[in-house]
Amino acid sequence: MDYTAARIKMVDNQIRTTDVTSHSVLEAFLKAPREAFVPAASKPLAYIDNDIEIAPGRYLMEPSPLAKLIQLATITKEDLVLEVGCGTGYASAILSMLAGSVVALESDEALAAKASETLAELGYDNVAVVTGDLEKGYGAEAPYDVVFVNGAVEVIPESFFGELRDGGRLVAVEGYGNASRARLFVKERGIASERTVFNTAVKPLPGFRKAAEFVF
Repeated sequence: MDYTAARIKMVDNQIRTTDVTSHSVLEAFLKAPREAFVPAASKPLAYIDNDIEIAPGRYLMEPSPLAKLIQLATITKEDLVLEVGCGTGYASAILSMLAGSVVALESDEALAAKASETLAELGYDNVAVVTGDLEKGYGAEAPYDVVFVNGAVEVIPESFFGELRDGGRLVAVEGYGNASRARLFVKERGIASERTVFNTAVKPLPGFRKAAEFVF
C-alpha cells in the first residue's frame, strides 16, 4: 500500500475540506506516518475517515476533528504542550512538529510504552511520554502553554487550569456522542475564559465523569 499517497489524500479530502487552513498543521499531518501508530491489522485502514481502535475502549481520533482541535490550540515553537491521553502517540507526533516540546501523558502503561518506542524510532525527540492518572494532569513539568485533551470528557478537572500558565490555552471536547462540543479556554490573570467553537463527536477518554449528585 502506498501510505504516502494515502496520507496526501487524507489531508486533501478529510482535513482541508473541514476548515483546517493552518499551513503548519497541514504540513504536520502530511509528514506524520499514521500507519505507524495503529495495530498491525489496522494498517491498511490507517487513513480512513474514522476512529481506529488501538486498545480495548481506546481509539486513535479521526483525522478531521483531530486536525481542527490542534489548529484551535494555535501552537508555536515556543510552546510547552501537555497532551492528556496520548494513546500510541500519533497526536504527540503532530504536536511535536508544532511545539517546542511535548509532555505526552498516558494512563495505560502498555500504550505508553508503545508510544515511547514508536516516537523514538521515528525521531520525535522533543516528546516525553509519561504515565499517570489522566484526570490529575502532570504537575511535574507545569506550567504549560497548551493543554490538549486527546478525547472527549464529561468534565474538565480544575487541576488542568492550575497547570496552565497565564496566556495559555486549553483545548478539549466536552460531552459525549453527538452532544459534544469542542471548547477553547484561554487563561488570563489566573482566570480561564471559554468559548464553544464547533460541534463534534469523538471517542471518550477513560474517567472524567461528573461526580454523582444526590437527590433527596
